Amino acid sequence: MMHRSFLPAFLAALLAALLAALPGATRAAAQEFFPLTMPVDLGADGGPEAEIGELIFRGAIEIEPDEMRIGGISGLQWWDGRLHAVTDDGRWIVMAPDAINRRLVDLAAMEIGPLLARDGDELEDKQRADAEAIARLSSGEWLIAFEREQRIWRYDDYRAAPKASENRAAALLADARGNSGIETLAAFEGGLLVCGEWVDAARPNCLRVRGGDAARFHMPAPEGIAEAGGVPVDAACKADGTCYVLFRSYRAAEGNRAAIVELAPDDTARTLGVMMPPLNLDNFEGLAVREYNGATFLYIVSDDNFRNCADSDADNCQRTLLMKFEIKSDEPPPPPANVEAPRDYETTSVVIETDLGDITVALETERAPVTAANFLRYAKEVRFDGTFFYRAMKLERDPQPNGLIQGGTQQDPKRILPGIEHEPTSETGLSHTNGALSMAMGDPGTANGDFSIMLQDQTGLDARPESDNPTWQSGYAVFGYVTGGMDVVAAIHALPGDPDKGEGVMKGQMLADPVTIIDVRVLPQAPQ
Repeated sequence: MMHRSFLPAFLAALLAALLAALPGATRAAAQEFFPLTMPVDLGADGGPEAEIGELIFRGAIEIEPDEMRIGGISGLQWWDGRLHAVTDDGRWIVMAPDAINRRLVDLAAMEIGPLLARDGDELEDKQRADAEAIARLSSGEWLIAFEREQRIWRYDDYRAAPKASENRAAALLADARGNSGIETLAAFEGGLLVCGEWVDAARPNCLRVRGGDAARFHMPAPEGIAEAGGVPVDAACKADGTCYVLFRSYRAAEGNRAAIVELAPDDTARTLGVMMPPLNLDNFEGLAVREYNGATFLYIVSDDNFRNCADSDADNCQRTLLMKFEIKSDEPPPPPANVEAPRDYETTSVVIETDLGDITVALETERAPVTAANFLRYAKEVRFDGTFFYRAMKLERDPQPNGLIQGGTQQDPKRILPGIEHEPTSETGLSHTNGALSMAMGDPGTANGDFSIMLQDQTGLDARPESDNPTWQSGYAVFGYVTGGMDVVAAIHALPGDPDKGEGVMKGQMLADPVTIIDVRVLPQAPQ
C-alpha cells in the first residue's frame, strides 16, 4: 500500500494547492485524512497509456476502505480542483487527485461527512440514504439524487441540509422503481441531463432539461455492453451541453463491463469506448469530466458495496477503483503568455537557441550574481552547445500548461564545472514564478550546468528559512526569467515522455526525443 508520502517533498509542495479549504456555512461534521491507495493498471497488457476506442488510459488507483469504511461511491462531479462524490450509505466525499505528467498516481487527501435530511439530521436509514448521483449547477447550487425513496434534493451546500426538492425531472422520477432509480444526473449551462437505471424503449430512460422545457428520450446501451444488460449509471456535462454517459453491466459468469458514450447537445450519441474483461474493471457507477488546456479528461469510480476485497478474497469481491482517461484530440495546448523582463535591476540578455526555436532570457546579474555568472560562463565557453532539454514535468493544476522543463549538461564530465555557492531566493528576493530559470541541484553548493524553466508559478521551490528540513530551508536558486519564447518552452513541455526512462517519480518525465540546445549566446546589451 502507499499514500502520497511516496512523492518527494518538492512535488508535495507544488501540489499543495489542492488542499485549500472549501468555502461553506453551517455543515455536518466532516473528517479529513490521507487515504491508503495502490496504483493499478488497466490490465490485458495494455501498457501505461493503453487506448480504448477514443479514450487514452491515464492511470488508476485502488482506494482502501481504511477505518472510514470508504466505499459505495455512486456519483461523481469535478469542481474546484477536486472530485466530489456521494455514497449509497448517505455520505459525501471530496477527493484531491494527484497526477504527474497527466497520469493519476494518488489521492492527496480525502474528506468525508454525512448527508443531512431536510430537518438537519443525518441520513442513517438505507431506504432514505441511498444517494446515487451528484451534480453542480451553474448557479453554484448542488443536486443529489436518491434511490429507493426516489427523489432529487437541491442544496446550497451539500454539507448542510437541503433547501428544496428538484422537480424538473418529475416525469422520469415517476417511472423509477425500487433500486433502479435516478443514477445519472449532470448539469450544463441552463440545463440538466437525467437518466434512470434502465434501458427500455417503451419507457424512455433519459430526460434533458433546458430552461423550463423537458424532453424525454430513449438512450440505448452501445454495442459491446448492450448484450450484457448495460444501463446508464452516471453522466457529466460540459457547459455547452455536451455530455458523457457511463454505462455499466454485470453478469456473474464474466463480471463487469463499462462503456462511455458522448452525447452531443442535440442528443446524438457517439461511443467513445467499451471496456470488458479481461481488463481490470469493477462496478463503475460514477463519472466526472474535467476540461483544461484544450484537453478533456474523464474520471470513473466504482461502487464496492458487495463485499470489499479488503475484507474478503472471494471471486466476486469488489474494490473502489478510480480511473482516469483522456479523450483523444488533435488540438495543441495554448502557450503561456511571455513574461515581462525585470526592470529595476541589472540583467544580461541571453538567447537559448533550440531546434524548436529561440528562448530569450534575462539573467539576474545584480540580484543573483554568482548563479548568473555561472550560466554566462557555460554559455561563453560553449559548454551548453549540443546539450538538450531532456525532461518535462507536467502538473495537473490550472492554469495550463503547468510544471517545468529541464535541460543542460546532465553531469557530462567533459562539460561540467565545479558546483557553485547557493543563492537562496530568501536572499535574492527572486521567486519561482512563471518563466523563472532555476538551477537544478542535489544539495546546496552542487549546482553546475543543469537548469529548469518554470511554466506557471512554482513557488513551492522557493527557500523557506523557517522550515525544519535543511533542503527546504535553502530551496532552489532562481537566476533569471524568460522574456521571449515561452511558446517554445510550452512546445518542449508538451512533448511526450518515454515511459521507460527515469527513476521513481521522474519515470516518464524524460522526453522520448530530447530537444537540442544548439547555441547559447549573449545578446548585445542596450546602452544604459
